[in-house]
Amino acid sequence: MTEEKEGKFSTLYIHLYFDEDVSVGIVENLRTRGFDVLSVRDAGARGRSDDEQMLYAVLQKRAMVTHNRVDFEKQHVKLLENGMQHFGVIVAKRRRDSEVVAKLLELLDTVTAEEMKNQLRYI
Repeated sequence: MTEEKEGKFSTLYIHLYFDEDVSVGIVENLRTRGFDVLSVRDAGARGRSDDEQMLYAVLQKRAMVTHNRVDFEKQHVKLLENGMQHFGVIVAKRRRDSEVVAKLLELLDTVTAEEMKNQLRYI
């Protein structure tokens, strides 16, 4: 699902921001398929707090992808309790890169960016 309109990805597709605990291989796999992905490494944000990472994802209108279930469940709740919107949190179970990519592709194929807003999803 890699449609482009005038050089910009359609807002139909979820834009992703990968936490530093997610394999670079997963990020690159989705990038080569044409998805709009950004990693903590790409953003020069390694070592920043979860609060800073989540705020960056919000400012960039990206769903956070992480293996860090406990901390990002808290981020999700904290934002909603403070009346703030976010663009989704996707918690990926640790497994082989190819399995995580398959689960992400399934999600990207069935959930729009609009539907992902303020959602916490487990894959």
